Amino acid sequence: MTTTPDAPPPVRPARRRRHARLIAALASLIGACAEAAGEVYGPVAAAPPGLEGVEVRTLSCVRVALSGPLLLDVARGEDAARWPEAVVREEAAACQTYAARCAVAEAHDAVHRTASGPGQGPVPLPTVEAGARMELVSAGDEVAALWRDDPQQAVALVRELTAGGELTADEVLDSAVDVMVVCGLLALTEARTAAMKDPSTAAELCLTAVPHLALAVSLASVDLD
Repeated sequence: MTTTPDAPPPVRPARRRRHARLIAALASLIGACAEAAGEVYGPVAAAPPGLEGVEVRTLSCVRVALSGPLLLDVARGEDAARWPEAVVREEAAACQTYAARCAVAEAHDAVHRTASGPGQGPVPLPTVEAGARMELVSAGDEVAALWRDDPQQAVALVRELTAGGELTADEVLDSAVDVMVVCGLLALTEARTAAMKDPSTAAELCLTAVPHLALAVSLASVDLD
C-alpha cells in the first residue's frame, strides 16, 4: 500500500510582496504630494526677488487629495486578488482572534457588572463586539505612534500585544498601516480645503502627508520574522 505525501503548506508571502501594490501606490502618492507642493513653491523660487503676487497652481493639491483614497483602495483590491490563499488564511486568523478578543471583552464586562452593579456608571460600556474591534484599532495606533521614534520598541510592543493570541502580528501591523494612511489622507483633505485660499498652506499640508504615508510603507513592508 502506497501513501501520498501530504501537500506542503502554502508559502506565506513576505509582507512586502503581500502588499506590493499598496506599497507602490503609497510611493506614487508620496511623489504626487511632492510634485503638488513643487507647483506652489517652484514658481515662487523662480520669480524675481521684487515681484509680488506670484501666480502658482494648486490644482495638483486638489487632484492628489481626490485621487489618493481611490488609488489606495484599488491597490488593496489588487493585492487581495494576487494573493487569494493569503486572504483566506488572514480571514480565518481574524475570525479566531476576533472570537478570542470577544471572550476577553465579555469577561471584563462581566467583572465590571459584578463590581458596579446593574445600571450604575455614567457612561455605558461598549458592546463586546465593539470592544473587540476597538482593541485592534488601539493596538495599531500604539504601534504606529511608537514605530516612528523607536522601531525596536515597536516590535517588542507587537510581540507583547500578540502574546495572548487575541491578535496576530499581521493584524496589528495592518491596523498600524491603516492608522498612518488615514493620517496622510486627512492631511491631503485639509490641503484640498486650503488650496483655493492659501496655496502655501496647501503645499505644506501636502508635504505633511508624506511622513505618514512613508511610515505606512515601512509598516506594510516589515516582517517580524
